[in-house]
Amino acid sequence: MSKIELSTPSELQSATDAQIEDALRFANPMVLRALLYQLTADPELEDIPLKTVPAGYFERKVPANDADTAMLRRKAAEFLKAYRDTGAGPIDIGPRDRLPASLRLMTGLDIRQDAFGLYLEELAIDPWARSLEWSTPPAPERLNKFHVVVIGAGMGGLNAALQLRRAGIPYTLVEKNAGVGGTWHENRYPGARLDSSSRSYTHIFGVNYPYPNPFCPWPENQKYFDWVADNFDIRKEIVFETEVTSLTWDEDQHKWEVRMTGKEGERILRANAVITAVGFLNRPKLPDFEGMETFEGPSCHTARWPEGTELEGKRVAVVGTGCSGYQVAPEIALEAKHVTVFQRTPQWLFPVPGYRSPFPPQVSWLDRNLPFHTNFMRVGIGEGFGKVTEIDPDFSDPHATSPANKRARDLSIAFLEEKLQDPALVAAMTPPHPVWSARAVAVDPEYSILDALKRDNVTLVTEGIKSVNRTGIETLDGQQHDVDMIVYATGYHATEYLFPMTITGRDGQTIEDLWAQGGARAYYGCMMPGFPNLWALYGPNTNGALTPASFHELVTIHALQCMETLITEGKTAVEVKSEAYWRYNKHLDEANRKRVWADPRAHSYYWTRHGRSATQNPFTGVEMWRYLRRPVDDDLRIT
Repeated sequence: MSKIELSTPSELQSATDAQIEDALRFANPMVLRALLYQLTADPELEDIPLKTVPAGYFERKVPANDADTAMLRRKAAEFLKAYRDTGAGPIDIGPRDRLPASLRLMTGLDIRQDAFGLYLEELAIDPWARSLEWSTPPAPERLNKFHVVVIGAGMGGLNAALQLRRAGIPYTLVEKNAGVGGTWHENRYPGARLDSSSRSYTHIFGVNYPYPNPFCPWPENQKYFDWVADNFDIRKEIVFETEVTSLTWDEDQHKWEVRMTGKEGERILRANAVITAVGFLNRPKLPDFEGMETFEGPSCHTARWPEGTELEGKRVAVVGTGCSGYQVAPEIALEAKHVTVFQRTPQWLFPVPGYRSPFPPQVSWLDRNLPFHTNFMRVGIGEGFGKVTEIDPDFSDPHATSPANKRARDLSIAFLEEKLQDPALVAAMTPPHPVWSARAVAVDPEYSILDALKRDNVTLVTEGIKSVNRTGIETLDGQQHDVDMIVYATGYHATEYLFPMTITGRDGQTIEDLWAQGGARAYYGCMMPGFPNLWALYGPNTNGALTPASFHELVTIHALQCMETLITEGKTAVEVKSEAYWRYNKHLDEANRKRVWADPRAHSYYWTRHGRSATQNPFTGVEMWRYLRRPVDDDLRIT
């Protein structure tokens, strides 16, 4: 690895002792522990007793006593003051062989040596660690004739375009919208924001991007994707307002025929390879209530929120209480005359302090002035997804599937009781399914759907909807709810991957043919037999295990390494063998049956009518990293 240094933080040079000490009051103690150990090897940082505390959905380790936390802040202040007093010049990350120990100190986990590669990449010490490094320089004539089409300019597509550019591989990026950002270009409803840490929702090359919030609202997420497009000069290479309608493999030419339609009509491109980056929460799903078309007021899906919508003085219906519904309803309640929330099934809510708030300015100061703070803040923020989602066969509880799952349930129930102070309302807001058998929802303990339900201008309706009519909504009990506007927070066609494109591979086989039995599947979430030179970002069973950014980066480097073989060896096609595809998916389905989303009490996109999950990944991040980091030649057919 090349030497990695930070440039001089100019603010630190003029900072007072008081400013440094004040900023460190807002630092994560476990991050300070790891960072200081990596830079100083201070043995006093090694043996600190830890305890486990809730961290939103999950749990994390923190110092067990206040004295150790104070000691970490004191040592960090001493380090920063000394660093300032010596000029705050360029500083190296320190010995690479110390990083595993530093990471163990931060996470409180015993990180195995064979897992260290993933953690090192996630640290983003090398922001281009997931870029293609040619093992053999490609022949220019082969490289220039190889063309890739990337579909979608959201998180995955922008990274794919950037990595192709860095590798020197010609490409065309096609985007159906007028701008970049994917889901964040489309989801602009009030309250739309991340429910995972913004730091982890960032490419490793964006490690130092100045996010203003721990969980950014949609405008800030959009700013990040605009930054990627403009900072790396990708925008000029994007074909906007153009939708790919079909992909057809030409066996004679060994190329994909990419048919698309836009402002200038239909056109066709031919590509040696295609990377789809269309996401899976990208096609709004509307209900089919009788009479929807007769409603005389405005109505919309949350993903199609009309710009400039005026809510003051209006009666608004919010239909659906998944993540979007629980986000949008309390925000509408702050402006509208009245909000009626139609809830079929409640979802588990978890308090995340500061969820709706920006970072304190001291945290942003640390990002700019404490060496490698942004790197260490990327990892170790929380843990336990594997534990909270497992089905423990030796654990007996009518409502939970494991000890960790029960702790999460108890935490959520306690939060409901504390906020609502009403047994009947607590019962109405308690899901019938175990935690994480459907998507859980992060909320701010200071203001959320629970606070909105206590407002005089909010009504919760749990009776099913019979129909929509000219003036509002009628429920199954015959009650009429007159409203001025209907907001459908009813989710997406989440399990219909690559919808609505028509994709035809070898011998006329369509993707629907391949997926007719059991629904959408892919090898390592990205390749399908009979569909050469085609990779899917955020493909089947890539929800979980890794963050979206990491999954996109790893699938992209996997695809580029396959393309490298085609280009350097003069080959024309690579596809996964059928036996490897089914071996992986059999293993995945078996593992998913041991996860909480297999519980029959849940009814969500996590589990399909085929009796399996098309979305969820049951493996650990390390396992998926090993699968994707280098192509397995024996699993591939290269011709």
